Amino acid sequence: MSSPESVQMEEVRRRSQSLLSSSGSAQDVKVEVQTMAALLLPLSEKYRHLGVEAMLADNTTCRNTQEVLESLSRLVKALSILEKYGCNLTSPARPRYWRSVKHNNPVFRTTVDAIKGGRTVLFLYGYTSQQLDGLSFPDDVTKPDVGKVAAVTLEVMTLRTEVDMLIKGTHPHPDNFRDIIPFIIQQDKPETDVVVEEQPADKPALDPGGQPLKTPTASDCSLCGAAASSLVCPSCDGQTFCDACDDLFHRLPSRANHRRDKTQKAQPVVGICTICGISAVHAQCSTCAQRLCENCDKLFHSHPDRRAHSRAVVTKTSSPSLSPWECAHCTTVNETRAVLCATCERPRLAASAVQENLASVPTSPSAEWRCKSCTVANQGSSILCEVCERPRLATRPPVAPVPSGPGPPSESGAKWMCQYCTYVNNSPTVACEMCNLSSRDSAGASLPQSLQQTASSAKDQPPQPGPRGDLEAKRQKTMREDGLHLVQQIREAERRGVSAEEVYAAICMCGGGSNTNPCDWLTSELPHLLDEICAMAASVQVERDGEEAEPSEPGVPDEGVKLSRAEAKLAWLSARGDTDRAVRQLLRDRQVKMKELHSLGFRDALRSEEALRLSGGDVKGALSLLQRPLLEPFHQRIWADQPEPPIDPKHPDKQRMCRRLLALYDLPSWGRCELVLALLQEPDITSSLEDVVQAVKESQDKDFIRRLLINECPCCLSIFPRSKMQSLTSCQCSVCHECFGQHFTVAVRDKHIRDMVCPVCGEPDINDSEQLDSYFSTLDIQLRNCLEPDVYGLFHKKLTEHALMKDPKFLWCCHCTSGFINDGDQLKVTCPSCCRSFCAQCKKPWEPQHQDLSCEQFQQWKRDNDPDYQRQGLAGFLKDNGITCPSCRFQYALTKGGCMHFSCSQCRYQFCSGCNNPYHKTVCKAAQCSYPGLHAHHPRDCLFYLRDWELPRLQALLQRNRVDFNVDPSDAAQADACCVMEQKDEAGHQIDSPCGLQAEPGQAGLCEKHYKEYLVSLVNAHSLDPAPLFEPSELTRACERYLVDTQRGADGEDDDLYHARLLKKLMEVPLGETVPRNK
Repeated sequence: MSSPESVQMEEVRRRSQSLLSSSGSAQDVKVEVQTMAALLLPLSEKYRHLGVEAMLADNTTCRNTQEVLESLSRLVKALSILEKYGCNLTSPARPRYWRSVKHNNPVFRTTVDAIKGGRTVLFLYGYTSQQLDGLSFPDDVTKPDVGKVAAVTLEVMTLRTEVDMLIKGTHPHPDNFRDIIPFIIQQDKPETDVVVEEQPADKPALDPGGQPLKTPTASDCSLCGAAASSLVCPSCDGQTFCDACDDLFHRLPSRANHRRDKTQKAQPVVGICTICGISAVHAQCSTCAQRLCENCDKLFHSHPDRRAHSRAVVTKTSSPSLSPWECAHCTTVNETRAVLCATCERPRLAASAVQENLASVPTSPSAEWRCKSCTVANQGSSILCEVCERPRLATRPPVAPVPSGPGPPSESGAKWMCQYCTYVNNSPTVACEMCNLSSRDSAGASLPQSLQQTASSAKDQPPQPGPRGDLEAKRQKTMREDGLHLVQQIREAERRGVSAEEVYAAICMCGGGSNTNPCDWLTSELPHLLDEICAMAASVQVERDGEEAEPSEPGVPDEGVKLSRAEAKLAWLSARGDTDRAVRQLLRDRQVKMKELHSLGFRDALRSEEALRLSGGDVKGALSLLQRPLLEPFHQRIWADQPEPPIDPKHPDKQRMCRRLLALYDLPSWGRCELVLALLQEPDITSSLEDVVQAVKESQDKDFIRRLLINECPCCLSIFPRSKMQSLTSCQCSVCHECFGQHFTVAVRDKHIRDMVCPVCGEPDINDSEQLDSYFSTLDIQLRNCLEPDVYGLFHKKLTEHALMKDPKFLWCCHCTSGFINDGDQLKVTCPSCCRSFCAQCKKPWEPQHQDLSCEQFQQWKRDNDPDYQRQGLAGFLKDNGITCPSCRFQYALTKGGCMHFSCSQCRYQFCSGCNNPYHKTVCKAAQCSYPGLHAHHPRDCLFYLRDWELPRLQALLQRNRVDFNVDPSDAAQADACCVMEQKDEAGHQIDSPCGLQAEPGQAGLCEKHYKEYLVSLVNAHSLDPAPLFEPSELTRACERYLVDTQRGADGEDDDLYHARLLKKLMEVPLGETVPRNK
């Protein structure tokens, strides 16, 4: 059954924890903390989070009572700082940099870091991440655990209050600490020897029986026992209460109607000056209600407005006893002569935090105030002077007497003590011999005035030698020698890569008087010592904050646990060479690490211990070792040779499929993954997963994606996605990759390079040289990845030949189909392929008679003297005037009769054999021409039009212009059949063969078709215009064809005049410029 104290402790703890968690103010729980500190309970029950016994024992390892009290004072300061850290974390308005605590902070370094267990409290607050310059919360923690921080902060406040009461000797139960803190002495309360005058109350109070009750004087509160009482309640048996306890105690409805009276307040203690707070009271001013020392009284009442104040000298029964004073803000007990609080650095007379919050806003918060010591104007919000750092209310210090001799004290030859290391220097040096700091600020300069006067008076007197002085000098010399020896050892260790902490621990282990070199000891003996520490730690059971841990707790290592040397070394260094403390520290560290691993989900204690041992106590390394078996199946699946299972769009785990799509195909968002799965489930989508993913990457519009996925190839009529279709730059047609590759493979192997056009529309126009060049430059890039290497090489070879044909010096051999570049300027050239000669100008086989003759003279000579040429008759004439390609200048010994659409077998140039104009498959570049089909623009004297005339009409045109023509065949020529060579299409191939048609009389041994060609060649050779023989209908059509205005005159123009005018305009249109006009 729980004791009443335990029940009360639990109730007060719960209430105070709730208050602190909501407000974050230490003043709100001050009464509860005083109550918890005064309860008689075991420390293990009172402090659940803090290891109070270990903290007090570690911080009070001293040799006498004075050192114990000093250690406890340092502990109180450190706990006050830790209390501030906790209140900042629980406050609703946390500071900006609440996540970290810096080690280089001077307050932290001189308070929290100066005691044992300070960082443990920070770890309980949540500062568990070790940084280079301090501690911080882990990165994944967004806000502190306010409940836990409030509970730890309350224990810190309670411990500070108890230690403070132990120092002051007011602790109600000091026996609880006799076995923990050595040399503990219960101190009596200080008594005052100042006369206190009592004043009667205005109205006496009545007790419950109706009898007058004597109003008590101001004393401690009956509940908290710490604050001064201000009210007395007759209904509660005359108990006295402070304001905070009265508000809490009479909040109960059954006590809300109690009548309370104010207690009789005692006259202020006539002891300490109310301005400087140091000197004893000399006079009391009834006008301004101030108690002043002699100096403050002279300075304060020197003002003209205060000179007439009535002051009375205070009488004392004895000299005032100077007692320590308690800070009203943080309740720290400070020394009597201290002006500022040692913890919060607030002035002695500063108001408490509650009073500061309730105080009204000053009329001018930014008003400046002038320091009375150095007369520097300071900001209104500052408490200390920026220059001399004296309090705002401090008076001007008395003028120190001028020394007899100028210069520092060292010049007089007296000894002086360094204010930094307390070393007594004998020689008159400017810097201390031990710490090398300046002696300008001597110890006496920082002492109070009374002590300075004592020191100065002692300086004036000559030093008196004695036994005590000899011992002190010897002690100083020994301390100096030991310090220099230690510095040498540390420097030597740094050169050998040993830290100063290791040297110090080795010296503590070996003993100060040992001659063993610490570095040698660390090399030879430290490994054995670390093994011994590990063995000792494995054979004992760790204790947690003085309580035995449960065997089933996962964070506690059992017997036989294996510890690493790295952990043992860290514990040994933190214990400063103490083996027993190192064992305890090692087990505590291991316990914390085991709990951390347990909180991360690793419940197997044996595996966690082994991982910590292998990682040298590093938690991150242990996590890596523990997570490796868990990730092994994942690694096996990644590195396995088995292929990944395909993504099933109908899989029930939709999120898993989306995650796989994100990992494998680098989709931009989760919504695109869901869109891929939705499209794959549609019945009309037959594309593969890769095709759908590629389409989704391009757009997120479903309709547009469907158009991308469903495209019909015009060659094979199959459905393909847009990503698997290929387009040429010359048109908008798209075919699949397979048809694209097959089409151009066949074109390169079996056709001319000009046949490599679009398989659908036949674009581009091969007769346009500019368009053809740009087309081949882009086609080369497209064919590089879709053709076989040998086919692609053949394409480049044909492309090179096509470029060579544009050279003006390029010649085709008339004996074979080879071409070459002729760099000479002679008529006779020899083909490098067949080694046969021909004329470079007329392209006729070379004959000796051609030497020194022009081509026209040689042709006339053959007509007159060559029997073979004469035997051919007009067929030889037509052969000599055959077809010449206007693009590559290759000559064909063929006639022009028959189909006028001629295709060159060398360059695939398509042209009219009568006028050499190109044939266009699509809309051409001619002005006002919109014909989309195959066409050519023939002049009016082209064989294309004149072949439709009758023979008499053509003969009449020649006779009109006095041009002779043949009507009878030659004697050697055959008169029964036409023997003119022409190009014929047989079984899909074009071959050259004789015409073979019947020759009629009067046609010079030729058929009608070739005889017309002969007559038209004469018309073209003499540049005769056939327009004068046009019929009216032919004249009108010709005018329309050549864009001649055919409108009649406005005054009813006669037909003859109209036709004459049209004929005149038509004849102004020039004849064909490209028509062959050989004679």
